[in-house]
Amino acid sequence: MPETTSLPSTLIISGFHALSDPLRIQVIELLRDRELCVCDLCEAIGATQSKLSFHLKTLKEAQLVQTRQEGRWIYYRLNLSQMVVLEQYLAEYRRFSPILPTRTCREE
Repeated sequence: MPETTSLPSTLIISGFHALSDPLRIQVIELLRDRELCVCDLCEAIGATQSKLSFHLKTLKEAQLVQTRQEGRWIYYRLNLSQMVVLEQYLAEYRRFSPILPTRTCREE
């Protein structure tokens, strides 16, 4: 019998919340290969800096992105270790949950 697990941590909850918005997913996709400054992200997404800043703050609070400042520019990159935390959380369901058969609809 699988052991009882505690409720997800605030960081896991905020991570999945951050990934629930299409614009934030776009940011994650753009940061997949390299770090980018806010101006590059704004241009690629077609969003204003104020709108994007709100979403970047959410991603940063969820620790899905990290920043570094160079002069007046802030560069964003993925925090892969936090992605691993979310992946491991989901993997627990795959490992301990019974696999249910595929449901099919019967035509009458």
